[in-house]
Amino acid sequence: MQSPSQGEIRNVRQERQRRIHELFDEYIEMYAVRDDRLTTRFSQNFTGFTGSWGRLIQDHDEWISITRQDFEQVPGPIRLEVIDVSIQDLCDDVVSVAATLHIHLPHNADLLAAEMTRLVLVFRLEGAAWMITHCSYSVPYQNADDDEVFPLKSLQEQNRALQALVTERTQALHESQAFYRMLTEDAEDVHWRMDRDFIITYISPADERLRGFRADEVVGRPVFELLTDEASALLTEVLSPSALNGPPKGPTGFRKFEMQQRCKDGSLTWGEVLIKSDHDDQGEIVGYHGITRNVTERKRLEGQIRQLAFHDTLTNLANRRLLLEHLDQAMGESKRSSHYGALLYLDLDNFKPLNDMHGHGMGDLLLMEVASRLKGCVREADTVARIGGDEFVVVLRALDPQWEEARVQAIAVAEKIRARLADPYVLRPAPAAPAIEHDCTASIGVALFHGRDEILDNLMERADQAMYQAKEDGRNRVQLAQAAKK
Repeated sequence: MQSPSQGEIRNVRQERQRRIHELFDEYIEMYAVRDDRLTTRFSQNFTGFTGSWGRLIQDHDEWISITRQDFEQVPGPIRLEVIDVSIQDLCDDVVSVAATLHIHLPHNADLLAAEMTRLVLVFRLEGAAWMITHCSYSVPYQNADDDEVFPLKSLQEQNRALQALVTERTQALHESQAFYRMLTEDAEDVHWRMDRDFIITYISPADERLRGFRADEVVGRPVFELLTDEASALLTEVLSPSALNGPPKGPTGFRKFEMQQRCKDGSLTWGEVLIKSDHDDQGEIVGYHGITRNVTERKRLEGQIRQLAFHDTLTNLANRRLLLEHLDQAMGESKRSSHYGALLYLDLDNFKPLNDMHGHGMGDLLLMEVASRLKGCVREADTVARIGGDEFVVVLRALDPQWEEARVQAIAVAEKIRARLADPYVLRPAPAAPAIEHDCTASIGVALFHGRDEILDNLMERADQAMYQAKEDGRNRVQLAQAAKK
């Protein structure tokens, strides 16, 4: 059979992205009109972050409940003004969609309309249908109560089912070794035993499918030879006398954790391990038994989902959600150390003409170059974020404990950034394409902070106002914000 050509592969990807775009539009429409049929689009294997709680939901039914609670709290139709959409293939059957939008509520319509909200959807092909396996709203406000939601969901029910299956199988293992082997020989999960000295005494054939080792290459060897240094330390901690003498984790007595194991080809794989000690009639430990499930793909997807949830897709900088988390940490550090910190609010002065003349693609190239220059101007401990459009924020940590010295340091960094961003830009959309030269500067507002002397929102507002003052004073300049009100 002849392999598909590059053109055929490209056509398949284009058709897939067209279909995902249609599903995204349908999601926006159904969510806007509060259509309960939206709940049928969520995969049984689903994760998500709520917009107000900022926590991961890992239960399909809980997510549906949250969605319906959201619809009940704002029953009237809302308007979602989509600003931009980015579609990215994660693999052949997983596609992510990242969008920025304004939310117009039926009441208090201006509450979110002026802010930029970030939405991330991850679609997975399940059978013949594309289902939503992840949903994440990053809503730019801090004052929501715990019962106010913007929906999401994950794998909690599946883990509970696994725990129940482990309980059932473990009871059967103690009843009969023959039944144990019959139960485990064809299982996808790896079943194993080891003695009190951590020497493997049995391992099921699933281990060869997972890591490539035959049973005779594993049995008789210390388990630590098959683990990374970090995993060996974790297993030692889990099986330490103090841990084993403590209260059991869960009703079955199994201890559950995740660690990396070595494969025969030298690669690493992630395993979710359930382990339990075996005891003789006197209560002495004589060995251990357990189950290892391959969760490498889940860990990979979780990493990608976290990247999408906390980083700007275009520039890979921190997004608003991660910015607020880092800023809160910086204020806490400032309180403990008595050192000042600074918040720099940047807005590009000459960005819109580039988009109008050469299109959004060229504007994206400029934003990526701006991101690169910003990261080159600050320390690794500092934070650079893109919070929407052509607006960026920089958090400077650990400045001088004296206000005047801290002010000089912050202004110096801001001037360094201003000068670097004012250097000419040479933008080339493709290696063979003609280059476009563009001049673009930035107006920067600088607000110092000391501990938690003011709330986070007020700090952001002071820096924002200083940035607008810099624009009014002629642009391409740095403006220090007024001191925080006591």
